[in-house]
Amino acid sequence: MKTHQRVAATSFALLLLAAGLLRLTPGVGAAVTGQVGGTVKLDGPVPHQKPIDMSKDPACAQTRGGAPASGENVVVGANGGLANVVVYISQGLSGEIPVASKPVTFEQKGCQYVPHVVAVNPGQHLTILNDDKTMHNIHPDPKPGGGNTAFNKSQLGGGPALDVAWTTEEVAIPVKCNVHPWMHAFIVVVKGPNGVSDGNGSFKLENVPPGTYTLTAWHETYGTQTQKVTVAQGKPVTADFTFKAK
Repeated sequence: MKTHQRVAATSFALLLLAAGLLRLTPGVGAAVTGQVGGTVKLDGPVPHQKPIDMSKDPACAQTRGGAPASGENVVVGANGGLANVVVYISQGLSGEIPVASKPVTFEQKGCQYVPHVVAVNPGQHLTILNDDKTMHNIHPDPKPGGGNTAFNKSQLGGGPALDVAWTTEEVAIPVKCNVHPWMHAFIVVVKGPNGVSDGNGSFKLENVPPGTYTLTAWHETYGTQTQKVTVAQGKPVTADFTFKAK
């Protein structure tokens, strides 16, 4: 074999070996994220929620199947867990903060907003659906001059989905329906990982980079609470909040 052929063959073998090592070696510098989870509870008597009269729109009343509807300002589970609390990182995030790629779904179902509270990142898509057999008007009302634009769009039952996004952080944007005045909800726009407590008061923030942060828990009736947490690589952290009943 000629010299230049031997050199070429050796170089090719080295390239194959390097490629194999790259496949076997994990990415250098890739941050292993952590998780923050916990519960939110209400300490004290649960306030009575005002019943909703949907009789003015038979299409709404029929969706309930005779079941009563009530307001959702304070929703508490059997164990005292407080629902619809948004938990997010209010201090400590640095560098470029990625926007969640998965859209959040916001439905009009049974002539109420489902879920009652949603959280999105600035720029994250919000898909709005109307599952009812009646028309709704979706009317978010962000604060004037805050960077987010209000709109009032009609949506027929079963009609095309609306796709919207917000550009600026805002806690929180109230939403109403001009056709059905009892319909109220909130859109919370925050950067980074976030979670909304469920019917048991449980929440979870995924893919949190290692670091020390201030968490904020926001509720439409009880306001906000904060606490510090330190997240280590690949480890879960627990953070619990308790709001006092008014």
